[in-house]
Amino acid sequence: MTLSGTRAAPDVRRDELPPRVVPTRHPLRWAATALVLLLLAMAANSLATNPEWDWEVVGQYLFAPSVMRSVVLTLELTALGIVLGFAIGTLLALMRLSPNRLLSSVAWGYVWLFRSVPLILQLLFWYNLALLYPRLSFGVPFGPAFFDIGTMDLIGPLTAAALGLALHQAAYAAEIVRGGLLSVDPGQREAAAALGIPRARRLFRIILPQAMRTIVPNAGNEIIGLVKGTSVVYIMALPELFYQVQVIYMRNGRVLALLLVAAIWYLVLTTALSVVQYYVERHYGRGRS
Repeated sequence: MTLSGTRAAPDVRRDELPPRVVPTRHPLRWAATALVLLLLAMAANSLATNPEWDWEVVGQYLFAPSVMRSVVLTLELTALGIVLGFAIGTLLALMRLSPNRLLSSVAWGYVWLFRSVPLILQLLFWYNLALLYPRLSFGVPFGPAFFDIGTMDLIGPLTAAALGLALHQAAYAAEIVRGGLLSVDPGQREAAAALGIPRARRLFRIILPQAMRTIVPNAGNEIIGLVKGTSVVYIMALPELFYQVQVIYMRNGRVLALLLVAAIWYLVLTTALSVVQYYVERHYGRGRS
């Protein structure tokens, strides 16, 4: 008892004290962060202070009419390649999933052939198709022809480029769509069939919306890749973005500045497509945690 008449508090044992919380230190993480910041600062300083980048020339040609026309042509080739490619690819995917052996074999052979041959060779083949078939006839198969037309008149450089890009893209699109369709639970198909839903409605209203969750990310990568892949058509002397900047720097000698103009436009186009892809993915990903 103390003098005040109250009991003294018992001594607290050392092992009963609450543990001391010590935050985890990450010296390597901080060192890596500092190193990355240093490298970024060095890169930004080099871009701002090195006169060889020719930023004045970049600004002069970034929105030049010839460059803008080449950007529009690049977008047109991309749109044609994607729309036609995925339309043909979807048909090929359905053929590969068909129980008919002939249809599935033909679709497999198409995918095998067009994925095996480089795109630049396919473009050159379609561009020089007139060497094999100077004139194309239209009529009854293995029968009389109603009329014919010169191949060069029907398939010009732009048509050959769009055809080559679309047929090449269709081989990859077929596998993307097929993988998306196979990712849907077979029970969905069985339930829809048991309810008597027509086959076409089953595909477009039940199976395809679910398959889009798998299709969209891969399709987005293919679209972004095709934007850059259109630069291959420079061999056909089409004034797309890469070909046009080549023409300009062969004339004025500002190679790096004009290549930077092309790089900036490719960055703008691919970034815009990435944003669109994000929102499309979010739309089809609704309801998924």
